[in-house]
This record gives sequence, C-alpha cells and structure tokens, in this order.
Amino acid sequence: MSSPSLFSRLAPFIQQYIYNHNWTELRPVQIEACKVIFNTDAHLLVAAGTASGKTEAAFLPVLTLLHENPSTTIGTLYIGPIKALINDQFERLNDLLKEADIPVWYWHGDVSQSHKAKLLKNPKGILQITPESLESLLINKHHELTRLFGDLRFVIIDEIHAFMGSERGCQILCQLARLGRVMQREPRRIGLSATLGDYSMAEEWLCSGSDRLVVTPNIEGGKRQIRLAVEHFYVYETNRKGAKDAKKEKEKMEGDVSVYDRYLFNLSKSRKCLIFANNKSQTESVISSLRQIAAEEGYSDIYHVHHGSISASLRQAAEAAMREPNQPAVTAATLTLELGIDIGYLERVIQLESPLSVASFLQRLGRTGRRGEAADMRFVCAEEKVHSEASLPEQVPWQLLQCIAIIQLYLEERWIEPIKPLRYPLSLLYHQTMSVLVAMGELSPAALAKQVLSLPSFAAISQEDFKLLLRYLIDIDHLHLTEQGKLIVGLAGEKVVGKFQFYAVFPDNQEYVVKQGTTEIGSIVMPSPVGHVFALAGKTWEVTDVDFKRKIILVKQVDGKASIFWRGGSGTIHTRVLQRMRQVLFEDMEYSYLQNNALKRLQSVRELARDAGLDKRNILQLEKGKCCIFPWMGTVAYRTLERLLNCFCRESLEISSISGDHPYFLTLKLAHKKFQSVYFEIVSLCEQRINNEDLVNDAEAPQIQKYDEFIPYPLLRKAFASNHLDMSELRQQVALWQGYDNSY
Repeated sequence: MSSPSLFSRLAPFIQQYIYNHNWTELRPVQIEACKVIFNTDAHLLVAAGTASGKTEAAFLPVLTLLHENPSTTIGTLYIGPIKALINDQFERLNDLLKEADIPVWYWHGDVSQSHKAKLLKNPKGILQITPESLESLLINKHHELTRLFGDLRFVIIDEIHAFMGSERGCQILCQLARLGRVMQREPRRIGLSATLGDYSMAEEWLCSGSDRLVVTPNIEGGKRQIRLAVEHFYVYETNRKGAKDAKKEKEKMEGDVSVYDRYLFNLSKSRKCLIFANNKSQTESVISSLRQIAAEEGYSDIYHVHHGSISASLRQAAEAAMREPNQPAVTAATLTLELGIDIGYLERVIQLESPLSVASFLQRLGRTGRRGEAADMRFVCAEEKVHSEASLPEQVPWQLLQCIAIIQLYLEERWIEPIKPLRYPLSLLYHQTMSVLVAMGELSPAALAKQVLSLPSFAAISQEDFKLLLRYLIDIDHLHLTEQGKLIVGLAGEKVVGKFQFYAVFPDNQEYVVKQGTTEIGSIVMPSPVGHVFALAGKTWEVTDVDFKRKIILVKQVDGKASIFWRGGSGTIHTRVLQRMRQVLFEDMEYSYLQNNALKRLQSVRELARDAGLDKRNILQLEKGKCCIFPWMGTVAYRTLERLLNCFCRESLEISSISGDHPYFLTLKLAHKKFQSVYFEIVSLCEQRINNEDLVNDAEAPQIQKYDEFIPYPLLRKAFASNHLDMSELRQQVALWQGYDNSY
C-alpha cells in the first residue's frame, strides 16, 4: 500500500474496506485530495479523468473526519445533477459505510416520503440531493434549517461542469449562501469534474460567496489507451419524400434491414454497450431498430432506453442491466447517462452524429475503458442523400466534420471548452425572490432586496434593476404590498410557487403519462388519439384510451416499428470547434480512425469545397439572388452575425430573407447586384461602434428561461444582449476572414 502514513490516517472502517476490496494502493487523486482535506482548511477542486477515483478522493478523508468528530446535524451535503447519479452514489456509499456509524440518505423526487421522514426526524451523516430537492427544503423547512444543517462541515458538488455557466449552477450558489446564513461555520466545498478546460474559472465558481481559497492538486494522469472509429452512412428520410418514393423506400426497408441499422447492430451485438444520441427521438428510433433485428435473428432482447421521459422504474431497470456483470446489455441514452454513473465494465460507447462539445465527447468516452482496458468509442454519422444539383451547404456533411474536429481538438491540444459565467440570470432572480419570500413569509422591499441581491449569482443586478422587477411583480399580482409596507406572495404568484415544479429552474414540460395497465412506461408531450401507434422505451404502443383531465394515455404493446418526436434545443457549439472544422475541410491530413465510408465522404467534400473556392472565401454566390455565408464561428457569434445582418443590412443589401443551419451557414436572398457588397458591408459594420444592445429591437423581449415571462421587457433585453450575443467575438472572427482571399 503506497503512502502508508496516509493510509493509517484513514478511519479504521475505510482501511478495512480497502483491504476487503483488494486495493493495492491509493490512487494519485485520492492521495492528493487527502492531503488537502487533512492538512489545510481550503476548498478542494478535484479535476481528474473519468474512472480516476474522484468520488472516493472526496469521501475517504471527509468520512474519516466525520468518524473522528461526528456532526450534530447533517455533516456532509452531496449535490448531484441527476437522480441516476445520486442513486448510484447512494449504493456505493452504503457499501462503504456498512461498518461505520454514519448514515447516508438520498433525497429526490423518486424517493419515498417515509425515507425522507426518517432523515428529518434524526438529521445526521450524509445527505445526497438534487438542487431541486434542496430548494424544497429551503422553502418548506426554513424554520428547521439550523436543526438540519447547523453543523454542516462539507458540501460536495459532483460534475461541476454540468452546473457552471447555467441558471441551475447559479441556483446552487444561491442555496449555499442561504444555508450559510443559518450555519455555525462555513462548510468546505469540494468540486468534482472530469472535463474542465480552465481550472481558474472552476475555482472562481466553486468559492463564489465564500472567503476560503480553492486548492486544485496537480494530478498526473496515466496515459489512456483510446480506440476510436468514425463511419458514415447515407440514409433515406421517407417522411421527406413524395408518396411514391416513400412507398418504394418502405418496401425496400421491409425487405432488407438498412445498412446503417445493420452496422449499429453488429457494433453492439452481444456486448455491454451505451449508445449516445443528441435527442430523445433518436434513442427511441435506434433501440426500436436494434430490437427488431434481434427478434428476427433470434437474439435476446437486451435493449433499453434511458432519457428524462422514461419512467423511473424503466430507467432503473436499464441502469441495473448495465451494471450486471458478464451479461450483454445495450442502452441508448441522452445526457442522462453521460454523467459519472458507474455502470461497471462497459465494452463500447457508440455516438450517433457528433456530440456538441469536446467536453461531452470526453464524458462519453470516459464511460468505457475502465479497469485498465482501452476506451472504445465509435462515431456513426448518418446523412440524407441529396441530389448533386443541391446547393453547396446542403452537400456538406457537417456532422462528420464536427466529429473529426472535436476528436482532433482533444488529441492534438487536450482542449476543452471554457465555461462562460452568466451575468444576468433573470429567471433565477425571479425564482429566488419568490423562494426567499415564501420561506420567510413577509419582508419589506428593502429587506427582500438585501436577502436576494447579497446572493453571489446576482452581483451584476443593480438596485434599480431589482426595483423594476419588484414593481412589475406587484403589477402582475405575483407580489402584494400590504398596508404595513411588507411584501407577501400575491394570488397569481401563489399559483406558481404552490406547484412542486417551482423548485426547478429548468422548464418543466407538462407531458402525458403513458401507462400499460398500472405500469408507467414514460411520458410524451402531445396526446395521441385512440388507435394511434407510437414508440416509447424502444417499443411500439397503440393508444387504447386518453384521460385528458388527468393527462394519462393508456396503451397496449403491438408489433412493428413506429416513431416519436421530441422538440429539443441544439445547444451551443464553441467557435474553436467551427475553426477546426474548416481546417479539417482544407488540410490534407488523413485521420487513422476514419472507416472506409467516412474517408471517402471526407475526400469528396474536400474536393467539392476546393472546387467551389470555399478555401479562399467565406461568401459564395449560390444562384441568382442567393448567396451563402460560411462564418466558421460558434453559436453565439453566429447568432450575433445573423442579427447584425437583420438589423443593419436588410435595406442596404435589399435582403428579402435570411435562413440557414446554425452555426454552419447562413443563406441570404438579396438583390442580385448586391452580392459583391455583402463581405464589405459586414467588415464595415464590425469596424463601427455597434454593441450587443444595438442588435436587440425595442419591441423584443426574448423569453428563453423558465420564468422569463415574469420579467419586465427592459431587463429581458439587457439579459439577452449580455448572455446570448457577443459583438467582440464577432469582430475577432470577421477579422480572420480578411486572412483569406475574399476577392469578388
């Protein structure tokens, strides 16, 4: 056992656990974390690769200190981003604490009231919780917070990259500040992450509102073996074809399984496999296809779906199947299985299309390659075949280019996206204002302002901004000013805060629950008529009855394949990814992980792009009256360019329409003679003193977050300009255009 003195410092029950599990040594991350926790009073940021032992690095020293000096209330608060991760960590901690007198509790929407009641009766040990359930405690147990958390020593925040830069992450910082007002001491914070690019930003986030420093140990990770492969297929979208073509295609598909589906089946056949998709619809479709092939060929049904609209029992069944040793299981998932759930020995990860970020790629890659094995990840890009007469941007395999760019950014530079903090989290400002008021009963406007504006997430919110919000909330009856000059929740506000959905700052989709008898399958957004067939949990269901009042759809399982559609956002892609995509298109490098189809497709699009002159310019004429801009910039800068054109170029360039596929290309329909002016107009505008606010119309009030509908329009415009536009970055990117020829 390495570091014998450190090992002897651990609690006896932990030493016994280590012996029982045949650990030969503590891992580097665990040694360094123990040094920080035992020898300093600083916060700790553990930034180390997936499967490096981060969870134990946090808990081994924390549990030791709790064992030596038991807390009189909950001693450690563990905040996790998703229920599945909390369930997983609960099982792991239970195993570790079998011989210790330290209880561990988990608390989220799927946990029974009887379990929660036991904790409330005797609050000790470790509480594992989601931000939403913690919000519920802050509101409903406000007068018991000292009894529950008065002697809180540690706060462990898992997967902090999933929180940083989001309203949910800002919510956690507010919660910790609110808890801090009732605690005897400032608890130490421990942040865990496998995918951080900029440690300083993470350190700043972790210590927000705190006086302690953050220590991030320098942990040398061992060289991981990685197996990567990228393949490409053409697929046919029958719903986009004419009826005759669709019928022909259907006959073809029924007679023979598509090459794409067959490839996925062979990649995952008889293996322990995770298939990641970028939306729920894709997870349903792929599992339905794989299950159908398995049934036809006599293989066992080892297929599962895991996403937010699947019932808790089916999600847990999928997690259990993935943990079962020496048994094949295939689960298609969205973000819900990207985060650090230990699913044991996983042979392979399959990614459909490109992930949105290098960070996401690393998280997904990290699911496999544990226990010394090489990490194995296969990317499969599907593209609809278009006619050779189609416009150039429609002939570019954007997902394939993005896959390669993301892989290369990691392999060449170990680059990961930095996370930009939110300056104006206004939806959260409404949420915390109402939450504080519900918890405390009534407050004067000045006292409420002091309670809310002192929370670290609202440093940029001025007194004037907050006054404007309070006046507006009184006007719409979310707040009521009493004759004594105190604020209480108004009648309209009670309808919002009285629902359990209020605890979450992310939008809640009011979906219809789908049931087979008394068994819940999951939920869907739109109710389907009786007799309609749809896919859910990778199976096909026929609607037998709809209870509109209770929002329940009763179904029976039927044979065949059906589809389902969930509307989902496309996320934010960083400019560095787009720049690397351009490099992929014009460099001569051959990437060793490309399979035959992908290699041919890359070669063909490189030839196409050079022939079109895209290596020399960013703006190409498509046909009479149309041109296409290839900005090679990320989502935020692309959105800024789109607004710049819309606000300042509609008349000067005689633009009749602006369309495109963000952030890959913009198509302008404009007066034919104006094509030559597009480049120079954009460059000229970027040289002027145009700021973000100039791109937001006075009549606009973009409502993006959950509670934006309750925010006055001037504040919404200010927040949108700050959080979603960036003229500074646009100027930098347009300056790069001038390095190309761009002569017309």
